Amino acid sequence: MRIVTLTEDTKKEALEALIGRSPSGYEEQEKAVRQIIEDIRTGGDRALFAYEKKFDHCDLTAESIQVTREEIEEAYQALDPAFVEVLRRAADNIRSYHEKQKINSWITTREDGVILGQKVTPIEVSGCYVPGGRAAYPSSVLMNVIPAKVAGVPKIIVTTPPNTQGKVTPGTIVAADIAGADAIYKTGGAQAIAAMAYGTESIPRADKITGPGNIYVALAKKACFGVTGIDSVAGPSEILVIADETANPRFVAADLLSQAEHDPMASAILLTTSKELAEAVSEEVDGFLKTLSRAEIIRQSLDSYGYIFVSPSMDDLVDAANTIASEHVEIVTAEPFEVMTRIRNAGAIFLGTYSSEPLGDYYAGPNHILPTNGTARFFSPLGVDQFIKKTSIISYSRQALEKVHEDIELFAENEGLTAHANSIRVRFEK
Repeated sequence: MRIVTLTEDTKKEALEALIGRSPSGYEEQEKAVRQIIEDIRTGGDRALFAYEKKFDHCDLTAESIQVTREEIEEAYQALDPAFVEVLRRAADNIRSYHEKQKINSWITTREDGVILGQKVTPIEVSGCYVPGGRAAYPSSVLMNVIPAKVAGVPKIIVTTPPNTQGKVTPGTIVAADIAGADAIYKTGGAQAIAAMAYGTESIPRADKITGPGNIYVALAKKACFGVTGIDSVAGPSEILVIADETANPRFVAADLLSQAEHDPMASAILLTTSKELAEAVSEEVDGFLKTLSRAEIIRQSLDSYGYIFVSPSMDDLVDAANTIASEHVEIVTAEPFEVMTRIRNAGAIFLGTYSSEPLGDYYAGPNHILPTNGTARFFSPLGVDQFIKKTSIISYSRQALEKVHEDIELFAENEGLTAHANSIRVRFEK
């Protein structure tokens, strides 16, 4: 891996490279996605089945598009029973963590007749998109469906692309069943996003669509935002490790590569106070690349978006971490909790030698659907909050309104909204 002295210029150069991975500037793909969305919007199932034939080479009908109970049982039989139990244990951890995020409706009252409050209501239908084929990740199914279930969403649907025989990856089916999904539909790509955004004869319209996907999926979610809610427009995976001389270079190298293997556009960054650690980590990376199955993808990722930054100042490293605002941040230092208190921008923070990033991907409980491409500056991980709506409640008695009506009228008149003022004033006409 390249080893660079951390300066304002080198930090800016890296940041520009990372931001350049954002799903924008894809005019040709956006044009194709817009056409798919319009066709699904106007053509419903007919258009959906045609696109499945075109892209997934699969013949579907209204009778075959939904995964049946028999297919769910077949999926359980196809998986190693030990893995099914791991999925169940992971689901328990994820459910337990997200149950702590639940919030309740509340009401406050005053003696003069003022009632204020907030009503918390789950959305009606949640749509979870799951990639298929080699990119199918049962862990993402759990992370998308379980928070919606905890939030109390009445109907949770999953869409995922089928193979040419009209079958869905068994791990996806079993994970969706364990998580509590109500229906699984055999459709993928931009057409699946459009189907959930607008609804078809077979697929209900979703109030929110969550889940990862390729550039066409990301662009479709972006285009459908406003018609439906979305979690985010996700970019490639990211990891940033802050380490000092106490860190184990072999562990750090392994953690960096755990994200670089996702995608040639994934980023892996080490920020360290130790030049010796930097050199040792680089050597360990070279060693791992001789044995890992996805070495070519990792090399492409590291060549384009892999950096080891060295600075004697931990303050400068923390500042760089907050500027980059990575999806995953590992802190492997002598005092990781102290460093953590200064990290403002991160999707998830992993503390200490034995808190490797894959722990969060699969098992610990916090959600692994995280903000990418610097959006951790203003976005949060997927959670229960994304599947609820908060509605304000306001009730004033005549006594309470009488004390403040002149204030409200003056406010409205200063904004030039005389009908607003009149709506208050008429209640106190002589």
